Amino acid sequence: MTTLTRTTIVLGALTLLCGSALAQLRVATWNISNYSGEAALTAPIQTAVYGSFAGRAFRPDVLCVQEVESAAALTTLRDALNAAMGSPGDWAAAPFVNGADTDGVVLYRTSRATLIASTTIAVGSSDSTNQPRNTYRHDLRPIGYGANPANTIAIYNVHMKAGATGTDQSRRLVEAQRIRDNAQGIDTNGPGSAMPAGYQIIVLGDFNWQSSGQAAYIELTGAQASNLGRFFDPIARAGNWNNNPTFSVIHTQDPATQMDDRLDTILLGAPLLDGLGIEYIGALTSPQNPVPFDLSTWNDLNHSYRCWGNDGASFNTTLRTTTNTMVGPVIAQALIDCTSGGGHLPVFLDLRMPARINSETLLDFGTVTQGRAAPTRTLNVSNFGDTARWTAAGLDTLAYALPAASGFTVPTGPYIDAPGGSGNTHIIAMPTSSLGFLASSLVITSNDPDRPTRTVTLRGTVVANISPVARAGADITIVDEDNSGSEPVNVSGASSTDADGTIINFAWSLGPTILASGPNPGATLTLPQGTTTVTLTVTDDLGATATDTIIVNVLAATGGNPCDYDFNQDENVDLTDAQQMAQVFVGLITPEANWLDGDLNSDENADLTDAQLLAAYVVTGNCGV
Repeated sequence: MTTLTRTTIVLGALTLLCGSALAQLRVATWNISNYSGEAALTAPIQTAVYGSFAGRAFRPDVLCVQEVESAAALTTLRDALNAAMGSPGDWAAAPFVNGADTDGVVLYRTSRATLIASTTIAVGSSDSTNQPRNTYRHDLRPIGYGANPANTIAIYNVHMKAGATGTDQSRRLVEAQRIRDNAQGIDTNGPGSAMPAGYQIIVLGDFNWQSSGQAAYIELTGAQASNLGRFFDPIARAGNWNNNPTFSVIHTQDPATQMDDRLDTILLGAPLLDGLGIEYIGALTSPQNPVPFDLSTWNDLNHSYRCWGNDGASFNTTLRTTTNTMVGPVIAQALIDCTSGGGHLPVFLDLRMPARINSETLLDFGTVTQGRAAPTRTLNVSNFGDTARWTAAGLDTLAYALPAASGFTVPTGPYIDAPGGSGNTHIIAMPTSSLGFLASSLVITSNDPDRPTRTVTLRGTVVANISPVARAGADITIVDEDNSGSEPVNVSGASSTDADGTIINFAWSLGPTILASGPNPGATLTLPQGTTTVTLTVTDDLGATATDTIIVNVLAATGGNPCDYDFNQDENVDLTDAQQMAQVFVGLITPEANWLDGDLNSDENADLTDAQLLAAYVVTGNCGV
């Protein structure tokens, strides 16, 4: 199967994509902190999510929130998102589950994703050997894509134990182990709780870790015997984040008091970092090896990953507002207002949607004659990704290959088609050397996860050539007017036909001697006096031939004018004279006493030759007819 692999992915459109999620799927996490649905937070939340600065806005499509206190609070949050100025008003939420502490929830835009299932994969408690809160897995599928497992994104929403003690770290490790086991297909909270095989995986939320050296981080991201549940940092920025100015642009805690730690992040499964299918929009040096995020700027064009509101200039202080170069003063203040109870900044990243293939499924070549030029049909292959929903920038490039197809000529090889284009055309030919019905399956392979193979039926019939039909015309009788011994005779094969082709040559011959030959059906032949059999041979454009003959009788001219030879003395020289002459000569009638003797040609014999001569003159000599 042909695949499209990016060893380096740097998108020219990344600046636009990182500014506002108008195309690709934007996934976000946000710890608002002890959110109970306070009315005072509605406006700040709306501004933080849908406010715009310098063309940039948060505008997520999937939003995982931590520290929500009740189902009523979740409803209030959903309604706030739907009522915000600039909101599409299509937000929904997974059912609230009341766990041992505050809980994580997921909200999503119904025009962008469908919620397949929500599963509690681990149950928290106050036990010092257990994780403190429930872990939820939300399975979502982008709109317009089928039930192929690779089209479903399993998002683990976490709020791990806070603190830096050994016990705190151990409780985080317990949760991390359960997440990894669950992503590897293990039931971690009773039968049916395991993640179905083949899903894309994301873990996000408030991890409360201070460095990549802690056990929970290593458990989630390290190589193990099974790496099905392994996660990767899409910005490749492991390190000691706590109170470290080097990482100030990716710190998320705490905008209301002091920005000093990367507690919130988004980690991705390997298939989201391989350049295929649903894919993180960011730069990779190779699969699962992102280009490290440029820590000197919040606006790294190699990545769609952002800590919303953090422009990197607030280390160890509250989030700056009036001079905030990322979101401006209004949004920055709204973020502070949302998290004044100890919450964090949102983190988001963007996902590109898979390519979709479209083409004809049948090419019918019809019926063609053996030996003729191979008929061709056009196969149109295009990227059928929904640009109206995701735009071209939010869709993957289609990569596909055309294989050989028995009995047909196919331009094999790999091809690509960018989203939103006109597609590619491929000329398929059916050779005509062999007789019979031809059928073959052209199986296109592509990187469309719903249609990794697409079958195009090729069919047609090759039949034997039908020989032409020669028609030389009616027999001809003509008079040698000057008694020179020969006479020009006009002949025509225009009535000849070829049912499945074209007659390309008309040849007129006497025995082996060709008198005229060429593409025109008519010819003028010089024939001697007497009766001659002329053969017409026609040839079609595939070389098949057919023949027909015509009898030409060239008569000698009389001494007098035959047009004056009124045989029956009725004062008209016409065909009746010729007919009655012939009837007298064969004994059918007895001539009247005043009729002429019938020796028109003065050869001292009154016979049928005289009758034929008179008939020829009447027809060709304008003797009153």
